[in-house]
Amino acid sequence: MLYDRFQQEAIDYINAGHSVVVSAPTGAGKTAIAEYIIQNSLNIHQGVVYTAPIKALSNQKFRDFQGQFGQNIGILTGDVSINAYAPILIMTTEIFRNKTIEEPDALKKYSWIIFDEVHYIDNFERGTVWEESLIFLPTHIKILCLSATIPNIDEFTAWLASIRKSPIKVVTENKRPVPLHFFFQCQNEIADSLQKLKFPKYPALNYRQRGRSYRYRLELKPNRLNTLINHISQKKSFPLIYFVFNRRRAEALAQELITYNFLTAAERNEITTLFDNLCRRFELANEASAGELYPLIQRGIAYHHAGMLPTLKEVIEQLFTSKLLKVIFTTETFALGINMPARSVAFDDIRKFYGDNIKALKTRDFFQMAGRAGRRGMDSEGFVYLRINPYNITIEEIKRIIYGKPESIRSQLNNSYATILNLYDKYRENIFEVYGLSFHSYQANKYSQKEAQDLMKAKINFLKELGYIISGEGNVLSDKGHFAKAVYGYEIILSELYDEGFLEELDEEGLGVLACAVIFEPRKNQEILSLSKKAHNIKRKCDKLIEQIRYKETRYKIRPQSKKPYFHLSQSIEAWIKGDSFNKILGLSDVDEGELVRYFRMALQILREIKSSPAASPVLKERIQRTMQAINRDVIDAEKQLRE
Repeated sequence: MLYDRFQQEAIDYINAGHSVVVSAPTGAGKTAIAEYIIQNSLNIHQGVVYTAPIKALSNQKFRDFQGQFGQNIGILTGDVSINAYAPILIMTTEIFRNKTIEEPDALKKYSWIIFDEVHYIDNFERGTVWEESLIFLPTHIKILCLSATIPNIDEFTAWLASIRKSPIKVVTENKRPVPLHFFFQCQNEIADSLQKLKFPKYPALNYRQRGRSYRYRLELKPNRLNTLINHISQKKSFPLIYFVFNRRRAEALAQELITYNFLTAAERNEITTLFDNLCRRFELANEASAGELYPLIQRGIAYHHAGMLPTLKEVIEQLFTSKLLKVIFTTETFALGINMPARSVAFDDIRKFYGDNIKALKTRDFFQMAGRAGRRGMDSEGFVYLRINPYNITIEEIKRIIYGKPESIRSQLNNSYATILNLYDKYRENIFEVYGLSFHSYQANKYSQKEAQDLMKAKINFLKELGYIISGEGNVLSDKGHFAKAVYGYEIILSELYDEGFLEELDEEGLGVLACAVIFEPRKNQEILSLSKKAHNIKRKCDKLIEQIRYKETRYKIRPQSKKPYFHLSQSIEAWIKGDSFNKILGLSDVDEGELVRYFRMALQILREIKSSPAASPVLKERIQRTMQAINRDVIDAEKQLRE
């Protein structure tokens, strides 16, 4: 195989026995380096772990690599365990982190770890997991980090080298193999440069009348979807990935194109046959959501988002890779590592919700999506279309998004109670030395370092007060502490219930209700539709406990505080455990079907973690096993989807 310059440079370093960090644009061909390591390791009978930031990407990599490497590939996520002792093992980063901390000996046979999308260390919610994985990585394992462009790659690599006590090589590539050309739709006209954009200088003006201030908005022509689609059609620039930051809008925009037909008669027959076959294979033939997509599929149109059934999303992905889908409206997760390039990419908006409010896209996020434009080996150029509303964004912000320097990655370290308990079990009071190994410590000033250490001290003192750590001689973990260290993210509320014997009082339905409650995140103003007497009693117990926990966390100035359980899915999980059909339980909550599957799978993961704790009693473990068997059926069974 003929490699590009940066690919060959990385491979040369790998052959020389070095760990490598590779930074290159989306679509540049970073995966080829990972594939080289995998094949080379198989040739010399060594193991490789491949980690990905989301389960969807882990699943896709499993399918892709299975086609290349057959039975040598296994997968281990919170949902799935297939061929778990294979020489090449795909894991979510959470699962890998847990192994590095709890059972490092299980990693002895692996000589390489591949961190795909390593810039995820900058993710506010889950970046900690990546950082902990790198800090506690066994020294015998070499590292390949793959990432989109990172301006501070030298800083990141220097930190890694400092904790690994060995040099790590950096390989960068700034040039895309397929260059991008940008177009802008504003006031329903399409321009090929910002200079030609019909962008009013002052789209909104302030004026005063009779002592009061008013804001006057100029009448602007709205951007029409058909104008954009007709332009792309004239340029013969399909297939198109159209990014939308709202699930309902993705569906609405797809329906707006129902009068179009992008397929020849032969393509129409081919795609409908493929769609029907895939729906039968994934048992979707009678699903209403698949039926709603059918008229769109016949025209070469689809949508894809997290609210859909995972199996239906997979059908859409397979249709897209068949090159028969011409336009797909999708949310941003479609861009994260999933190898699905198109000739064109469009942005419905260049703003999105970032934690607390809507902001202009980060340059790195923009190119993660825009980089899907231009198929290597098929297109000489990729086309990116930005739909601009002058009321919402300025020319300066647009320039910053496209032409600005990508954002540096910053540590988001915030060790969970479970991580702290696992580390305390090993290091006792020397745990504070571990912080000095972190990327946070490497990047932060003295004030921020002190803040982080103070937070760790506060959490340890909190855990001591609540009896997770037995103070005094030995400073050992209590039974409750050993229970908590196996349950990441929801450890305090579950451990308090365990300590009071409450978990053992719950039957299968009660355990399901509790597991769903601790992981569920309601939307703003989302209401609980109804609660059974059993669920109401569990809720009352949890509400009282979480209030006490948060009161003590406030005293210790611990932020963020332990998550409150929400019981919105109680009716659904009770009915599901009793054996009701998926279609029947959908009406018992107001969440999308894809969300319901995801939450039930997350509940399974929590139950699995409780069951794995050595502190859990045989009675509790047996009851959890029955609960898991009752939940993990039909569309919830993630392994079944991968085995299809």
